[in-house]
Amino acid sequence: MATSSITKNFIISGQKQVEMFADAIEASANDQTPPIKVSATFLTNPKDIAKFMEKRKKANAGNK
Repeated sequence: MATSSITKNFIISGQKQVEMFADAIEASANDQTPPIKVSATFLTNPKDIAKFMEKRKKANAGNK
């Protein structure tokens, strides 16, 4: 979802623009993205975290 546009100023004038804006807001509220299930492993052991970070470092070594 793009949030940078929220900080922009815009002007709505006239009945037609007001209705179009209201319709767009309503459509946005009704268009919910379904949740996506993901699997994750939580690392709490410092040795496991270090092993993971080393693996990540090796995988990203060619992206510099």
